[in-house]
Amino acid sequence: MRAAWSKTTVRVIGGCGNFQNWVWFSQVNPWFSVGTDRVRLLRDGVEAFPAMLEAIQRARREILLEMYWIGSDLVGERFRDALVARARDGVEVRVIYDSVGSLDLTPDWWSPLRDVGGQIHEFRALSPFTVGFRMERVERRDHRKILVVDGFTGFTGGINLAVVWLPVDQGGKGWQDHMVEVEGAIVGELRTLFYKHWHKLWRSPIPSDVAPLARRHRSPVWVLASQWTRFRSIHHEYVRRIKRAESRIDIANSYFIPGRAVRKALFWACSRGVEVRVLVPSVSDVPLVQFASEALYDTLLSHGVRIYALVGGMLHAKTAVIDDSFTTIGSFNLDHRSWVKNLEVNLAVENRAFARHVRSSFESDLARAVPVELSVWRQRSPMRRAAEWAALALRKFL
Repeated sequence: MRAAWSKTTVRVIGGCGNFQNWVWFSQVNPWFSVGTDRVRLLRDGVEAFPAMLEAIQRARREILLEMYWIGSDLVGERFRDALVARARDGVEVRVIYDSVGSLDLTPDWWSPLRDVGGQIHEFRALSPFTVGFRMERVERRDHRKILVVDGFTGFTGGINLAVVWLPVDQGGKGWQDHMVEVEGAIVGELRTLFYKHWHKLWRSPIPSDVAPLARRHRSPVWVLASQWTRFRSIHHEYVRRIKRAESRIDIANSYFIPGRAVRKALFWACSRGVEVRVLVPSVSDVPLVQFASEALYDTLLSHGVRIYALVGGMLHAKTAVIDDSFTTIGSFNLDHRSWVKNLEVNLAVENRAFARHVRSSFESDLARAVPVELSVWRQRSPMRRAAEWAALALRKFL
């Protein structure tokens, strides 16, 4: 259960324009042994990007990438070029990207990777001339963030491959987020999840060494997903864990519009004396989502939920720590879209040392956040209230 410490190396990655001196700063990240697996938390692009690129550069057999948003910017191009380099050396490279999340990508953008044998699939393209296009499916998106290298190293979390996750002094917008790097048998679950999706898209055979995903987890580290049975459901796991909480619930969520089941579970937890703290962005990148979220503040605060708004960069994390024993990190927002419409993935970890480490990260963010006080919140203007309730009425479409 002890944490092992590993240091990533400082490196300079050549770029263009203002990014000519793009520098990754040295970071110390603890590894935690959990059962037969190892896990570590990576914060923001400054930690996640170099770790992911390093894993890609080490690849010898296979790289699987499933990503909602790949930017046609310095970050996206750096990852594409890293994939091209490995594919040129004979590594099998397979990519799934979402057409809405990666809206600014063109087919030509992927040409360097296709030219060296890389396989790329655009999830539910928006063009009505695309084979298999169906208008009723346009809203259903692939919101996952998965990288699996050689079946040995895996990554998942909330971070996409775009420049906004870089610090402001490196040309980004300083978005705050989490990624988890894993090693061990758990990587096989991420690989299975990728190939189940790949098979549906391409109708190609699943590799013989891909094991079926058990309905129930058998390890203290396991994969949760959306649109599955309740045994692997992210939403079900959230509700179940909140209902069982004994002392403390900490949630960091970028688009926090919890449905009735989650709200009732949170209210019941507060009534039992459980401390519930929710960290949200002070200014969202999607104004309508922020209005819809704020429409619920009054009832949440009235029931004892403590809300904090993070300042100094968009909060994009989807992380929860419950009772210093359970942690989940992934792509799942506590909103209707993630629950019903999107393909999502979260990692669940039952380990006290890792939970305490993630909570310390949460506490550092909380120190930079502003608490939302009920008495002050109720003084907002009638026009603001009207905008909030109008947005909440549209929550199933956001």
